[in-house]
Amino acid sequence: MWILLAFLSAALLGFYDVFKKRALRDNAVIPVLLINTVLCSLFFLPLIVGSSAGMLAAGDAAYVPVGGWREHGYVVLKSLIVLSSWLCGYFAIKHLPLTIVGPVNASRPVMTLVGALLIFGEQLNLWQWVGVLLALLSFYLLNRSGKKEGIDFVHNRWVFFLFLAAILGACSGLYDKYLLSPMSAGGAGLDKMFVQGWYNLYQALMMLAVTLLLWWPTSHRTTPFSWRWSIVCISVFLTLADLAYFYALSMPGVLISVVSMVRRSSVLVSFLFGALVFHEKNLKAKALDLLLVLLGVLFLYFGTEA
Repeated sequence: MWILLAFLSAALLGFYDVFKKRALRDNAVIPVLLINTVLCSLFFLPLIVGSSAGMLAAGDAAYVPVGGWREHGYVVLKSLIVLSSWLCGYFAIKHLPLTIVGPVNASRPVMTLVGALLIFGEQLNLWQWVGVLLALLSFYLLNRSGKKEGIDFVHNRWVFFLFLAAILGACSGLYDKYLLSPMSAGGAGLDKMFVQGWYNLYQALMMLAVTLLLWWPTSHRTTPFSWRWSIVCISVFLTLADLAYFYALSMPGVLISVVSMVRRSSVLVSFLFGALVFHEKNLKAKALDLLLVLLGVLFLYFGTEA
C-alpha cells in the first residue's frame, strides 16, 4: 500500500509542476507565489490556533507545539531558505521549458548528497559516486540540448535561478536533518509538526512583505497579474502530494529510501506534459538527459542500501 501512495505522491508532484507552468505563463510571479504560500499556511493555521488554545493536546498527530524564541529562530531561517528556493524556482519555471526544469529538479538528491559530504563529512561509496557522475554528465548533455533552443546554461540567468533553487532546496533538506535530529546527536531536536506548521506561516508573512515592498510599488511597470484557477491547483496538488508522502511514511514496513526515490519519478509527469501540452522541443535529446538523471538517483538508492 505504501508504495502505491509513494507513486501517487510522485504523480501529484508532477501535476504540481504542470500547474505552476500553466499559472505563470504570461503572469506575474510574485503574487502567484503569495497566493500559494497563503493557501499552504491556511492548512496549518487552524492546527496552530487549536494547539495554542488547548483544543489539541500534546501527543495528538495534528498537535503543533508553541515553542520558544530559540525554536522559532531556527524555523524563521528555514522559511527564508525555502522561500528563496521557491522564488528562484518560480521565475525559472516561468521562463524555461519543463523538459529542462524537470531533470534539474530531479537531481536534487545528488546535490543533497554532495552537501552531506561537505557539511556532515559523510563518505560516499562507489554506487553513490557513479550516481553523482551520471548527474554531472546529464547536466552537460542538457546544456547541449538547451543551446539548440537558445538557452546557454552558462549565460542564461533563468538557468542560474533554476540551479540556485535546486541548491537552496538541497540546503533546506540538510537543514531539516539538523532541525529534526535529537540534541543528543548534535541536532536542534525540534518537533516535525512544529517545523512544518510554523514555517508555512512565517513563509506566508515573508511573502506578503515581499509583495507589498517590492512588487506592488512597481507592478504597473511589470507583467500584470491575472487570476487563474491553476494558481489554486498549485497549492492543492502540493498539499495532496505531501499528505500522500507523509501517510506512506507512517505505514508499517515502509522503506523511506524507496519512497524518496519514487518521488523523483514526478519528473516523468512534468516531462510528458511539457512534450504533449506545451509542445516543447528537442525531446529525444532531453529524454536521454532525463534518463541519466533518473539512473543517477537509482545508483544513489543502491549506494544507500549497500
